[in-house]
Amino acid sequence: MMSEKITGSEALIRSLINEGVDTIFGYPGGAIMPVFDAIYDYKDKVNHILVRHEQGATHAAQGYARTSGKVGVAFVTSGPGATNAITGITDAMMDSTPMVVIAGQVASTLLGSDAFQEADVVGISQPVTKWAHQVRCAEDIPSAVARAFYIASSGRPGPVLLDITKDAQFGKIEYEYKKATFIRSYIPKPEVNPEEIKAATELISKAKKPLALVGQGVLLGTAEEELKAFLEKSGIPTAFTVLGLSAIPTDHPLNVGMLGMHGNIGPNLKTNECDVLIAIGMRFDDRVTGDLKTYAKQAKVIHFDIDPAEIDKNVKTTVRVLGDVKDTLAEVTKLMDTTTHTEWLAEFKPCSDREYNVVIQEELFPTSGSLKMGEVIHKVSEATNNDAVLVTDVGQHQMMAVRYFKYKQSRSVVTSGGLGTMGFGLPAAIGAKMGAPNRTVCLFAGDGGIQMTIQELGTIMQYDVDVKIIILNNHFLGMVRQWQELFFSERYSETTMKNPNFCMIANAYNIKSKIVDKREELDDAIAEMINHKGSYLLDVQVEAKGMVYPMIPSGTCVTNILLGNE
Repeated sequence: MMSEKITGSEALIRSLINEGVDTIFGYPGGAIMPVFDAIYDYKDKVNHILVRHEQGATHAAQGYARTSGKVGVAFVTSGPGATNAITGITDAMMDSTPMVVIAGQVASTLLGSDAFQEADVVGISQPVTKWAHQVRCAEDIPSAVARAFYIASSGRPGPVLLDITKDAQFGKIEYEYKKATFIRSYIPKPEVNPEEIKAATELISKAKKPLALVGQGVLLGTAEEELKAFLEKSGIPTAFTVLGLSAIPTDHPLNVGMLGMHGNIGPNLKTNECDVLIAIGMRFDDRVTGDLKTYAKQAKVIHFDIDPAEIDKNVKTTVRVLGDVKDTLAEVTKLMDTTTHTEWLAEFKPCSDREYNVVIQEELFPTSGSLKMGEVIHKVSEATNNDAVLVTDVGQHQMMAVRYFKYKQSRSVVTSGGLGTMGFGLPAAIGAKMGAPNRTVCLFAGDGGIQMTIQELGTIMQYDVDVKIIILNNHFLGMVRQWQELFFSERYSETTMKNPNFCMIANAYNIKSKIVDKREELDDAIAEMINHKGSYLLDVQVEAKGMVYPMIPSGTCVTNILLGNE
């Protein structure tokens, strides 16, 4: 229906509302000021969160998308505002996070003139977005927004950037909005091929030692129930990538643990012993496969994925099953007979017993010495009844957290997987809490990563965001230090950190805080943090040279597992 003429900026806000947007993370500036003026009149319908840095806006939008299942939205201005957003956009691309970034741009008459705060943001962002597009006239704004949301959220999700010139924001149009449901040559969801379904089912039915590897595709496709039905009918042991964690509960009897460099012994060893490897919504990242020349060579490989580009990219498949995993898994489950693999599943127990005795027991239940990262994570998880959202920054604490935190429901892990972005944690935790306001959000960060975006404590203060922040403080850049210890003859080049008093910084932002360095004080401090209404920062002084084990050295065989103490 046609209506009165409105500005391009108002058309943008109305279009976002039409797409169901209720939360936007952003930072104003000259080239996007008309948009911020327009949002002033829509504060009853959309909530804008003023972050302290544009990278924070993108990571917050990611956290929001990951817990809510909706598209995250960020506003940035031109030039440095937009270039500051590139890290978060790249992170979202690597981790298939649906996000729309709206960047202001100088007037179209100034493009190419090196005008103040001009940058070729479309050119910069094209390699790290699903779609990057410049809008130069107001009439094109509604259709560009519709396309942006369709592309960001459909198929394999990802980030989209719209670069809107200032004159397009000021221009007047007769507004109407139509959601996009089709774009020529863009096929987000391949049609399910019955022959592929049949071939996969036959291979699974003949398997004596099948192993399922589950990635984030299950969560992105909201296929958790379909996965559970498939696994429980087939009785197949199942392991998870870091981003696939929480697709089924930690304590599910078929959950045999986490894959990858710091994953559990069982699934890594058994990858090279199984006869059929079933990859479900995962992309065979190098941190999961190690040396591809020695990866699962004995196994026939079935690969369920929505993105044809992932098939045979790293690991040669025997049977591909293209399509939305919510559809394809359900189809295979229908055709399968009910089976069990009790003896094969039992083979994982000696592996988990060995890992517990050599690594886990001392990490989670030490009786002397400095506090350990693992014991802190375990106690926080228990204090939340294993039902919180885990957000992490990047480093040793991240690997410890995904190993030892436990999950009861889906969308409980928010971490930077593919890009490994230090500084991700704090802003992502803000977005995660806003995307899941009724859940407890626990952020684990290292003393290095927290300082990369520590200014976002200001966002927490301004909007009274209830995030539980646990800094595992070892006064080192811990993961780099671990590699230096193992592979660089203990030459700790530029990894020692002289840190500020984090509690004093938290107090400056009106955030309650405490330092803990004694084991006997830990339980009470965690209980105080969890029970406190509002944000809380717990600075836990952990052992300086803690190690994350097990560890598969980069680029080696998945069975080459270092345990440290064995």
